[in-house]
Parts: sequence; C-alpha cells; structure tokens
Amino acid sequence: MPVPVMKGFMNLERIPEEKVTDRITRRIVTGEKEMIAFWKMKAGAHAAAHTHPHEQISWMLSGKMEFRLGSEKRTCGPGDIVVIPSGVEHEAWFPEDTEVIDLWSPPREDFYTGQDTYLRKG
Repeated sequence: MPVPVMKGFMNLERIPEEKVTDRITRRIVTGEKEMIAFWKMKAGAHAAAHTHPHEQISWMLSGKMEFRLGSEKRTCGPGDIVVIPSGVEHEAWFPEDTEVIDLWSPPREDFYTGQDTYLRKG
C-alpha cells in the first residue's frame, strides 16, 4: 500500500486514531516528504529496539519516557526533544501515560504496510 499523501487543512481530533496495541494509539498526517504522528502511550508501553532509514525527531508533550538512543539512555519529560539520525538503533519505555509527537523524513511506509512490528511486540 503506498503512503497516502494529505493536503490542505485538518483538525487533529478528526484524524482517525489507530489502535496499535492495547497501550499504544496514534494519529498520522503524511505529506510528500515528511510525516508526523501524535502518540498516546499508556503506562507499560514499549517500543522495542529498532532502526530505520528515516531521520526522526521526538517531542515529549506529557508523561515520561525512558529512551535509549544508540548506547545512551535518558529519562525524557514534557518539553524534551530527541533527534534520531538515520540508521541509529533506539528504544523507548513508557512508565506512565505519555503523549509524544514524532516527525520523520521521508514518511514511514512501514506504518502503512504493517511492517512496524517492533511497536506491536511490547
């Protein structure tokens, strides 16, 4: 399935919310060259270790995230930002309910093909 490209104006609450697991939901907006996801993680959610060719920026809105970027691990909270270079392994644990915005360039085609299995593991 090709990545759907959105254009024009929209409202976050009107973008369909996808239930990834019992603890993870997301709303995705995709342009031609970038993608943004609005995540809600319930306490205990885990994004298993993975890499991808996309550059990623994560922005913490609320809650807490234990994040590993390469060999470095940090606790992130509201207002914290992580810049993840292409090809660098990373992983996240969510000890409490958390909201995060992620941006990628180029868009993540694996989100539309069901190949984002690392999210569904934990």
